[in-house]
Amino acid sequence: MSSLKRRLVLILLAATGVIWLCATGWIYASSRTELEHVLDTRLQEAARMVHSLVAGGNIAAAAAVAQAAGPPDAGYERQLSCQIWSLDGRLVAKSGGAPEEALAGPAEGFSERTVNGEPWRVYTILDPDKGVRVMVGDRIGLRDRLVRDLVAGLLAPVILIVPLLGLLIWISVGRGLAPLNAVAGDIAARDGEDMRPVAPAAAPAEIRPLLEAINGLFAKVEAALRQERDVTAFAAHELRTPLAGLKTQAQIALAAPDAPTREGALRHILVSVDRTTRLVRQLLALAKLEGTPAPPPEAAGETDAGALLRDIVRQTAKPEAIHVVVDETLDTVKLKGDREALHLMLRNLHENAIEHMAGGGSIAWGPCAGGLCVEDEGPGIHEDELPLVTRRFYRGRSRSGAGSGLGLTIATMAAARAGARLTLENRRDRGGLRASIVWQRGAA
Repeated sequence: MSSLKRRLVLILLAATGVIWLCATGWIYASSRTELEHVLDTRLQEAARMVHSLVAGGNIAAAAAVAQAAGPPDAGYERQLSCQIWSLDGRLVAKSGGAPEEALAGPAEGFSERTVNGEPWRVYTILDPDKGVRVMVGDRIGLRDRLVRDLVAGLLAPVILIVPLLGLLIWISVGRGLAPLNAVAGDIAARDGEDMRPVAPAAAPAEIRPLLEAINGLFAKVEAALRQERDVTAFAAHELRTPLAGLKTQAQIALAAPDAPTREGALRHILVSVDRTTRLVRQLLALAKLEGTPAPPPEAAGETDAGALLRDIVRQTAKPEAIHVVVDETLDTVKLKGDREALHLMLRNLHENAIEHMAGGGSIAWGPCAGGLCVEDEGPGIHEDELPLVTRRFYRGRSRSGAGSGLGLTIATMAAARAGARLTLENRRDRGGLRASIVWQRGAA
């Protein structure tokens, strides 16, 4: 059912009806027990009264009392029937409407008997001295009708009360859902850029978790929009500069009067194209990491670390002054996680090391506790900037001349997707940076 209000009203009406029926059943059972006790007591009292008259020798008065009991259809107050039988089997007296057949057998006390097809409840008193039996009884059907009339009196108001109760519940539920409708109206009145949090202070406690979840969603959407705007602005800025440089170098090459000048301009064009290509590739990688969900852990396989690193080294251009070493022990290390995320992480770390080693040197890949690490011989990172360099578009003071500020960001995100953690620290033995990729349960 789509309407929460309708569901609540029906649930409340159903619960109320069940409680009412249970209460009616309980009243019926308890009332029947009490009523039978009262009616049995009345039978005893009536029988003892008639017997007292018989025992006093006033059989005529007893017969008159028996005759005074009215027919059973005269009302509940006159439903008793009385018989006085002699011990030799003669009917001495009976009340009006009492059957000609004996209401009970020879036994004394309470008994039930069917007379003329109708069940009776009878109390009998035996008096051997006077030679009579006094029987006073009432029809069990009349008792049942009395109980039914009592229950009907309880159920009759339901016909009138249930519609009124339903209307009151409908109004009450509507008033109770008013804060939720107010929140819905507030959100519906906003435009697509309004990500202000919904104030949960005045809302009922039951919907505060919903409002807090909505506010959390607003915060995530706002952060995503902000990141998208930042990426768009950064990409426009970063691409404008190399494109302008490409155009300038192309004009120089076209206007160059000699081959060396033209060759130098073309070389500059190649360098700009490589940097622009890397920037576009990083932007696409960043968008893919943010836009696609990570595969489930059970779907992740194992990748040979040595083979993957050697493929990355072969595919990545580097100056001749830079020497790359991949430790042979990495051939026995199996990396857990999504292969594409592992490739992105290792490639960006490798390119980042090359980018910041303009003076040449060595890049060493090797195993470390719980994973693998890479060390370069570049300028390193200022200690106060180590927590900041993994932010997107952040360029440290010693690294401001190169890179786009995305390499370490992509490496960090890819490491998290592969189930690892990236740690950066300056080398202690010499200048340079050490990047460690550690898995919580080891690389292999």
